[in-house]
Amino acid sequence: MQQYPIQLGSMLFTVVEPHPGHELAYNRWYERDHFYAGVMIGKYSFAGRRFVATRAEKALRYPADSPLLPDPMRGSYVAVYWVLKGHHDAWSDWSVGQVNWLHANGRMFPHRDHDYTIVAEHDWVAYRDDDGVPAELALDHPFAGLVAVVGAPAEGVERGRIDAWYRAEHLPRALADSPIAMCLSFTPKPLQADAPGDVPRSDGERFVHLYFLETDPKDAWADHFARHGELLEASGLGRVEWATPFIPTLPGTDTYTDALR
Repeated sequence: MQQYPIQLGSMLFTVVEPHPGHELAYNRWYERDHFYAGVMIGKYSFAGRRFVATRAEKALRYPADSPLLPDPMRGSYVAVYWVLKGHHDAWSDWSVGQVNWLHANGRMFPHRDHDYTIVAEHDWVAYRDDDGVPAELALDHPFAGLVAVVGAPAEGVERGRIDAWYRAEHLPRALADSPIAMCLSFTPKPLQADAPGDVPRSDGERFVHLYFLETDPKDAWADHFARHGELLEASGLGRVEWATPFIPTLPGTDTYTDALR
């Protein structure tokens, strides 16, 4: 595919759990205020989308003893944002200042927890099709689902070996003749020291893969994701620390707020 000047450089990936009884209020605050005021009006943010995991999606998550989210019923919502390549530092400076300003001005929602929030650098993308939807448009295209896989290298294994295994061995088989349009790979980056204290810090040893699907991820789980962790472990290169399906929210509605638990 032709390269255009608008290129994906990094992302914000924020998994949040509203407190019980506050699901509807959280959903409305996030999509009607924070989605825009916290990210989309800022410098170099060029795309964003929200996804949700209901009881049905959460039932498929693994491993059961995930170090990221030990309780599979948590992490109901994820918001994903794209940041323009070459401008991460300027975006981060604006973002931290903006969120601190929102805190100071009573524009934050106290009845929710950050379960896993990272900023991450975009490494590479694997496409199923020669001329499919570009990564830059993945959040705007009406994909039916998202699968997030967070993994870590085995002891003594360099990250490059894991990337090579995915790109040369696993993904060509996994994507061929599948409903998976692409897999995007990211590496978490350190948060700024003055980032809000309610956002947990993350290390850069992990990798984050986002799979965009043309079908409901529940329908594709058994054939395309259920054994993903086993295959990575069998390679001796690493392990899956959290694998989870999500479906898109329906902006302007409270759909799914009563189906999270």
